[in-house]
This record gives sequence, C-alpha cells and structure tokens, in this order.
Amino acid sequence: MQDRLECSYGKADEKNIRKKIRQDLPEDTFTPKTWRVIWFLPLTAVIVGGIWAILALGLPWWGNLLLALAVGNSLVAQAFLAHEVLHGAAGMSRRWQNFFGWLGFGPMLIPPEFWRAWHNRAHHGNTNQGDRDPDSFGTMKRYQMKPKLKGFLRLAPGSGTWYSYLFLTYSFIFHAQLVLWFQTRNRSEFKGFNRNKAIVQSAFSALAWLTLAVFSGWLAVFTVLIPLMLANTVGQGYILTNHFLRPQTESNNPLDNSMSVRTHPLLDRLHFRFSHHVEHHLFPSMASSEAPRVREWLEQEMPERYVAPSHFKAIKLLYQTPRVYLTPTTLVDPENMETTYDLVPLQDELISLNEDLLGSGSKA
Repeated sequence: MQDRLECSYGKADEKNIRKKIRQDLPEDTFTPKTWRVIWFLPLTAVIVGGIWAILALGLPWWGNLLLALAVGNSLVAQAFLAHEVLHGAAGMSRRWQNFFGWLGFGPMLIPPEFWRAWHNRAHHGNTNQGDRDPDSFGTMKRYQMKPKLKGFLRLAPGSGTWYSYLFLTYSFIFHAQLVLWFQTRNRSEFKGFNRNKAIVQSAFSALAWLTLAVFSGWLAVFTVLIPLMLANTVGQGYILTNHFLRPQTESNNPLDNSMSVRTHPLLDRLHFRFSHHVEHHLFPSMASSEAPRVREWLEQEMPERYVAPSHFKAIKLLYQTPRVYLTPTTLVDPENMETTYDLVPLQDELISLNEDLLGSGSKA
C-alpha cells in the first residue's frame, strides 16, 4: 500500500502542472474578466424584485415559493461570483472588489476582508493539511485533545443522525460564524485581520435580515427562511464535496487534495462553474468561465489523477462516510473507532466513474 500511496497522493508537482497548463492553453484563459461583474445586476434585481413581489403582490403560497427559490438561488449565485471577484479574477481595485464582495457575501453575514483571510489565505494556503485547514473536520488528534468536539460531529453528513440531513440548510453561515468567533483569535493566517470590525459588520448583516423578517411577518418564511436555506444548501452541496472525500496531503496539490463534480449544464452556468474546483485551486485568480478549458486539459493529460464524479454521487458518498481523518487516507468516526473508510480505493472508483462519464459524453 505504501507504494500505491506514494504514486497517487501528495506529489509535489503542482507547480509543474500549472506551468504546463499555462503553456498549453490560450493566454486569455488567465487574464482578468472585469465584464463578468455585470451579472450582479440581474442577480440583484431578482433578489430585490422577488422579495418585493412576495411582500406586495399577495400571491398564492406556490407563487411565493417559486419566488423564494429564485431569490435563494440568486443569493448563492452572487456568492459564487463574489468568490471569484475576491480572488482577483475580475481585476479591479481592492475597494471595488470589496463592493462586489459585500453584494455576494454580505447576505451570508460574511464581510469581504474576513472572506479573504478565511478562504483565500487560511483555506487555500492549507488545503486539507492536518488540522490547519479551517474548512476541514480535521484529524483524530484534534478530537483526542478536545473530546467535546465529538458532539459537533453528530450534526455532520456521515454521522447517521436524522438531523445531519439538515446540515446543508444552515451550515455555510454557521461555519462562517464559528471561524469568525473562534478560529480568528489566534491562528497565524488571521494576523493583522480586524476581527472586532468583522464581527460588528456581520452583526449588522444579521440585523438586516432580522429587520426584513419582522417587517415581513409570516411571509418571512418566503422572504428570509427559504431563500437562506436554499442558498446554504446549494453552496454547501458544492463546498462539502470539494475536499471531504479526498486525502490529507503534505504537498498542497489540488489534484490530490481536491475534487471537482459534474452537475447539470444549466446549473453549472447558473452557479458560475463552482463545480470546477480542482481547476479553481490550480488557478484561484482565473475567471470561472475559463475553467472548462482546464478541465478538458486535465481529462486528456492526467485522467489517472483528475477526480470529477457526478454531483449526486459525491453527495451520496458524503453521507456514507465519516468525517475525521484517522490517517491522511483513512476516515474514522471518533465515537465508533471501528467505523473507518479507506480513501485509496475510493480514488480508483471515482476515476473509473469519471472515465465512464466521459465515455458516455457527459462533460457537464
């Protein structure tokens, strides 16, 4: 098995891969696409117009539900677009990036500077590495040092509890607050970050939703609750599958510690290609509209390492596996140490599925 791991995981060749991709793909693949911020206009119009229509038009419940779903999808789409803007994919000054960052992440109670520190620095800089990645449930060592954290795992996919199936509906905002209130205190990645300012900004964002809920009365189910639940569910439906089924690695190589998924082509466009996650970690400042070029290169040049199963398969596996790393390639349930899952054969299975999907012409 040791030989198998050495040839499959943790290769420190990510720089060479990036260099080769840059050489093979057109130069405009990696240039900023400022024009893409225009998509904030229709998305904001759907959000504002949808909430206004729910409150003003006296529609039947099913009409309000359809509008609430449209509002929720537009909220998460704006967050996906703000995600690439704050990585620099649209160019622009930091001030303008923050403006669009507020449009996308403000509704999720996440100030732009907090997102930069959390996502751009802490997550991208330590992707799936030990207990350093703030987006990981971490290693068994963490739960041995802090046994009370085991209770938190009952909320998560793979725990087998009935309420774990609700995790996606709230966990993006919930996790963001956990990082803001606790992990920003003493982690080096947050050095120089104005934590108190971000907490106040986040509180004002929450106050805005609370004000809308009070003004909406019972219609808050459609103006607040359903949109936020859908936005969390869609966002986490991608985020939780990005890394949780991949090994922890010493080398921060996206081909080894990250995973893309294949979703419906229409959803892929509506969600700004967030399904192309290996591609994003290889080139964080690349506009998501160019990610399919990188995917095609990886499929042709590195099919033995590129992992991109169907979105449904990835979420199904998420609920069938524990979340804590016993070893870099073995997941375990800290409350039942006999429940383990080996990620080595899983990679082979996912790559095999990848080949089947390509063979059937599915390149969502």
